[in-house]
Amino acid sequence: KRRGGSRLDDISPPTVAEWLSVAYFISFVHTAAYFSIVYFGVLILLRYFWKMPSNAVSEDPTEIRCKEESKGGLKFDVIIADPAATPPKRPASPPTKTSAEEIEEKLKAAEERRLSLEANKMAKFAAKLSKIEEASKKKDEQNSVFINQTKEALEQKMETHIEKREAYLTDIKAKLKDHLEGVEKSRQVFEQQTQEVRNAVEEKLKTAAAQRDENIKKMLEN
Repeated sequence: KRRGGSRLDDISPPTVAEWLSVAYFISFVHTAAYFSIVYFGVLILLRYFWKMPSNAVSEDPTEIRCKEESKGGLKFDVIIADPAATPPKRPASPPTKTSAEEIEEKLKAAEERRLSLEANKMAKFAAKLSKIEEASKKKDEQNSVFINQTKEALEQKMETHIEKREAYLTDIKAKLKDHLEGVEKSRQVFEQQTQEVRNAVEEKLKTAAAQRDENIKKMLEN
């Protein structure tokens, strides 16, 4: 035995059998309490039925049978007798006679309801059709505006392109004309210079021929 230790250290933990015993005991207590509640409830019902007045039930007493089903359990069968008095029959509704005028009025009212429903349907259909036509008209207007705007933009672009093209061609023609005029002036200057050179050469040739003839003449005279 250890010294200085408490008594709790000497207590061993509960075994499985002890736990099962505790569980069985708790279950037994619950079952006993349940059957006690049922038993007292049945007793209260029996006392209630026994104290009911005689005019509430039939002349035959209510039969109650008690039988022990198992150990610690009881079975009660409560058989209620048929009522002594039969319930009164409900009075039948008086027969109604419908005349031809009432039938005609009902048919007329039904026809008016049918016409009213058809008129409501036609009104709703007309409203929907009007909305569809309005949406279609609006869409057509938007498409027409878009087409016109696109057409105007394309025409403006074409006009701008044509103007630019004409300006470009005019510029090219002017430049070509200036170039041709320059070429013509250069040709004329070249021809003039060529003629002057030709004249100078011819003049020199004439002068050389004259000097040559003069020299030959002098040589012959000597």
